[in-house]
Amino acid sequence: MTAVDPTRDHPEGITLALHDASPPDMVDAMRDDVVLELGWGRLIFGQTFADPEKLADVLREEAQGRRDICIYAREPHVLVARAPAELFIDPSHTYRLRFPDDEDHAAPPMTGFSVRTLRSRADADEMNRVYVRCGMVPAPTDVIWDNHRGQKSVDYLVAVSDEDGAVLGTVTGVDHKTLFSDPEEGSSLWTLAVDPTATLPGVGAALTRSLAALYRDRGRSYMDLSVAHDNAAAIALYEKLGFTRVPVMAVKRKNAINEPLFTHPPETVDDLNPYARIIADEAMRRGIWVEVLDAEAGEMRLSHGGRSVVTRESLSEYTSAVAMARCDDKRLTRRIVAEAGIAVPRGRLASFDQADHDFLTEVGDVVVKPTRGEQGKGITVGVDGPEELDAALARAREQHPEVLIEQRADGDDLRLVVIDGKVVAAALRMPAEVCGTGKHTIRELVETQSRRRAAATGGESRIPMDVVTETTVREAGYSFDDVLPEGERLRVRRTANLHQGGTIHDVTATVHPELCRVAVAAAQAIGIPVTGIDLLVPDVTRPEYVFIEANERPGLANHEPQPTAAAFVDFLFPGQPGLPQAWTPDEAPGPGA
Repeated sequence: MTAVDPTRDHPEGITLALHDASPPDMVDAMRDDVVLELGWGRLIFGQTFADPEKLADVLREEAQGRRDICIYAREPHVLVARAPAELFIDPSHTYRLRFPDDEDHAAPPMTGFSVRTLRSRADADEMNRVYVRCGMVPAPTDVIWDNHRGQKSVDYLVAVSDEDGAVLGTVTGVDHKTLFSDPEEGSSLWTLAVDPTATLPGVGAALTRSLAALYRDRGRSYMDLSVAHDNAAAIALYEKLGFTRVPVMAVKRKNAINEPLFTHPPETVDDLNPYARIIADEAMRRGIWVEVLDAEAGEMRLSHGGRSVVTRESLSEYTSAVAMARCDDKRLTRRIVAEAGIAVPRGRLASFDQADHDFLTEVGDVVVKPTRGEQGKGITVGVDGPEELDAALARAREQHPEVLIEQRADGDDLRLVVIDGKVVAAALRMPAEVCGTGKHTIRELVETQSRRRAAATGGESRIPMDVVTETTVREAGYSFDDVLPEGERLRVRRTANLHQGGTIHDVTATVHPELCRVAVAAAQAIGIPVTGIDLLVPDVTRPEYVFIEANERPGLANHEPQPTAAAFVDFLFPGQPGLPQAWTPDEAPGPGA
């Protein structure tokens, strides 16, 4: 993951290239009325249009669901005045990187990844995966691939992991000279995106430098981009790389996608956390009225057609107090699902005496957790010694007087989101880890990764710098002050909870049908309509598992692009458009589906 996500605050998720209006005698040498198709919409090069009325008409022709952008308009204020009810000036800053002949082009080496051009349609699919994870709009694979193969003015770069070849990030560039004989010989950077789950540092900066080097080597004069005026983190990155602001603008059409840029959303919707906001956005897209009752708590009232429902993130009035109590008490949850025939690990309620140590001796390795609590607080995984057990019991007891001790099962943490009797999403949750650079201490790496996770989740995910993290690092043979060798990965937490810096990886397409059946059965046994069922599994494509717990308020935003919010709103308002993709146990996809 790069140090910042330069597109995070840009509504359509793209960075745009803009440059100064050219004098009439220079424009005459250029192609006329240039429009470039990029899949998510058209780029309209305003300086190539002699007639502002025609330019306004082209913008008016924007198709539904598209994001057309006019860049380099000679007089953007006059263009907007031609159709003030339909057009507006984009509230972004424009930055330019100039390419002087005597510039020192040295760049820091890439650690754990490399940057290259596209090689296959699969690369284009992976680009779209990154776009979606960043909240950006994808483009049809055919458009990307056709541009790559046949449009010499469009350049696509991807950053790929040295370890497994996974695409970590992508950037798109346009060569203005090739596209329309630009007399200023400019170029531009667009759609810079870095997978928020990537742990390698410097991906965004490396993609930007690589694209700049490409155009510098072609003899171009500069590379432009635009960034949302309030995206301080991205601006700081671009300025560090040598970009400077230039006074130019872009024009867009007023549509539903751009609405946040030219109108005010409901008073406190912007104050909602990502878990409530994804539901509010889905509801508003369907025409459902959203009234924020308590932004800090994520409480809203959703109303449509005489039906009104109060929600707190994914918890609604349709989840009973009994079901909530069953989820809240982990000991009670274990008993209920075990009676329904679901496998649970061996466990006992802590008595804080020798019997606890006898149980540890018998099973060898345990997990200690308070019977009540959330967000992974007070949980210690991998306790295998008497002193560790006493410390873990004390930590758990700080969260709640009653503590559960369970035999630790091997496997990964699988979260299955069940809504109205159907599995809507499945994801592996992995503990926080850092990747060594050979230069930075583990403390610095953890702090940097924690900042990245917080930025990617709206402040919801951070790696605690506490005794658990310190112990996990020490058990791996390091201290916080040691420098981690370049390329070496180090897990710094044992629990995979997202609120403690963990990452989530979608496996909906490959999860075994039996695991889906177990999740639905557990939800039915508890009597809860919306839940996150946590299992430990050795392999998501196999049926083996042990049940861990049920969450009455799963974070739906963690499972994009799976349609969790759509499924939740459809559950609240049956018959509304936007049915989600979901599976009953009999319909669940098998391995490799």
